Amino acid sequence: MFKMEPILDMNQEERLKYMNFLLKSQLSSEKDNLANISNAAAIIDACIEGLNWVGFYILRGGELVLGPFQGLPACNRIKVGKGVCGTAVKTKEIQLVSDVHLFPGHIACDPASNSELVIPIIRDGKVYGVLDLDSPKKGRFSDLERKYLTEFIDILNKHIDWDKL
Repeated sequence: MFKMEPILDMNQEERLKYMNFLLKSQLSSEKDNLANISNAAAIIDACIEGLNWVGFYILRGGELVLGPFQGLPACNRIKVGKGVCGTAVKTKEIQLVSDVHLFPGHIACDPASNSELVIPIIRDGKVYGVLDLDSPKKGRFSDLERKYLTEFIDILNKHIDWDKL
């Protein structure tokens, strides 16, 4: 069982460190890939304030397919190169977008989303999908979150067999 009470008095960086600690704890006690990435989305949602959506898109058959998430129903499929998530896959680069309405080709799964952070999931040079975070607040995401969420993906990559999802 996870205890979330400790985060109430933490600053942002402490919360992000605790988020990664919780992920390591989850991964040490469960081996199922789907269960682990489902709980990974829930851990982020619990530890990072101001989100309206967080989840995974998994690359299948040349397009991103919706995976485990927290939030309102989302787009089921996103083509590589389209929107913020598809751009992250195509470029193999993190996308930190302060105002999604200024991003060419932005896909509005939730019209309440105003900023987005997308971390591509890459292991051994191969892209497996993305971790996507949305917020209703413009300029919501920071380099600090980029840093800790990149570590979050690195932790997942040590434990998840993406080919078996």
